[in-house]
Amino acid sequence: MKLPALKLPFAETSAKALPIRGFTAAAWSKDSRREPAATRSWAEAQSFAAKPGQVLLLPDASGKPRTVLAGLPEQPDLWSYAAIAAALPEGDYRLDFQPHDADDAALGWALASYRFDRYRKPSAKPLARLALPRAANKARVQAIYEAIALARDLITMPSNDLGPAELAAAAQAVAKRFKAQCRVIVGEQLLKQNYPLVHMVGRAAAAHRQPRLIDITWGNPKAPKVTLVGKGVCFDSGGLDIKPPSGMLMMKKDMGGAAIMLGLAQAIMALKLPIRLRLLIPAVENAISADAFRPGDVCKSRKGLTVEIGNTDAEGRLILADALAEADSETPEILLDAATLTGAARVALGPDLPALFSPDDALADALLAAGRVTNDPFWRLPLHSPYRDYLDSKVADINNAGDTPFAGSITAALFLRDFISNTKAWAHLDVYAWTARPRPGRPAGGEAMGLRALLHILERRYR
Repeated sequence: MKLPALKLPFAETSAKALPIRGFTAAAWSKDSRREPAATRSWAEAQSFAAKPGQVLLLPDASGKPRTVLAGLPEQPDLWSYAAIAAALPEGDYRLDFQPHDADDAALGWALASYRFDRYRKPSAKPLARLALPRAANKARVQAIYEAIALARDLITMPSNDLGPAELAAAAQAVAKRFKAQCRVIVGEQLLKQNYPLVHMVGRAAAAHRQPRLIDITWGNPKAPKVTLVGKGVCFDSGGLDIKPPSGMLMMKKDMGGAAIMLGLAQAIMALKLPIRLRLLIPAVENAISADAFRPGDVCKSRKGLTVEIGNTDAEGRLILADALAEADSETPEILLDAATLTGAARVALGPDLPALFSPDDALADALLAAGRVTNDPFWRLPLHSPYRDYLDSKVADINNAGDTPFAGSITAALFLRDFISNTKAWAHLDVYAWTARPRPGRPAGGEAMGLRALLHILERRYR
C-alpha cells in the first residue's frame, strides 16, 4: 500500500510574502483607532472585528492586497493558525508578529492543508503558503505533520483497502524508512509463538486477511525502553455478537489506536529521540465464519490467564491483552497503549476527549499536563478496583465482558490491567480517533488523537 507523498505549504522565502498582523478582539477594539482612516473604514465595511479565524485583506492604492489583518483568541494555539490559513487565498504570507509557539503556528498552518483525496479528484483549491517563523524548527514540524497525516490516512482508509496485511505493509514501510527492525507473525504462527488471543479473534477472516502481530524495534538497545501498543482491528463486525448496521458503519476506524501509535513511532524515529522503541500492533479483522470464536468459549492467553468470552464484540481488549503481556515481559520504562476500545468512553466524554487510565499518578499527571500544553487533551478516569468483580467468570480467570452494562470503559481498562504485572508506568488511552464535526485543520475523518501530547511527554523526558 502506497501512501501519497506530502508537501508542506511553506513559502521558499519571505521576501514577497504578505505580512499578517494578528489581533485579539479586545486588542483590535482598543488599537484600531490608531490605524489609518482608510484601514478603519475598510475594516468596518467588511465587519472585521478580529474574531478568532477572521481575516481581512487590506488593499493598496491599486487594489492589490498589501497586508492581512487576522483575528486570534486570547490564548492562540495551533488551530488558531489553521483557521487563518484556511481563510486565506493562494499566496505567500508571513507572520508580522511573534507567535506564542513558532512550531505550533507552522504545524497548524500545515494541517489546514491536509486532505484525504485518495478516492476522488484532489481539491483544486490553491494553498496559502507560510514563510516559516524564524524560531520554527522545520524538521520537527514536518516530522509531526507527517506522523499525523499517516495516522489520519490509515484510519480514513476503507477496510477493503486496509486489512491486516496492508496495515502490516504500512508499518514495514515506516520501519524500512528509519532502518528499524520489523517482524510480522502471521496466521497459525501466532499459535506457535504463543499469541492465542490474537489468533482467536482474527481466525475467522478470509485467507488474505489473516491475523498478525506487527513488532517494530528501533534505537540503541542500551537506551531507556519505551513500548507502544496499538489496537489494530481493521474491521469489526462484532463477530457472532454482530453489531447492528448503525454500529458497524464506522468500524473501519477500529484500528485507530494502531494508526496513532504507528504515527507516533514514526515521529519518534524521525526526531531521533534517544530511546529504545518498541511498537506492537495486533492486527485482525473480527469477521464471521464457521471458524469464528463464540460466546462462552474459553481461551488461554499469552500471560497464562484463561479468558471466558462474554461477548465477541469485546474483541479489542483480547488482542491487546496478548500484546500488552509481551510488552510487559520486558518491563519498559514507559508502556503506552491506544485503542478505540469502548463506546462507553464516548458516552462519558464525547468524541474529543480520550479517556486516560493509569495506575501511575506521576505518569497520568504528566500526560494531562502535556495534553493541556499541546491542546491535545485527555481526561483521566479511575481504575476503580471494586469494579473488577464485574469481570469474574465461573469457569475461567476472567471474562472479557462481564455481566453488567455499567462502567464499560473502566471495566475494559481493568481487564487490560490484569495482563500487566511488571511495568509501573503504564497508561491506556481509550480514543475515538475520528473527527465528525470538521474544523480548520481537522477535516472530517480519521484523527490522531493524543499523538502530539504523547510525543510532547517523550520529548521532554528524553531530550
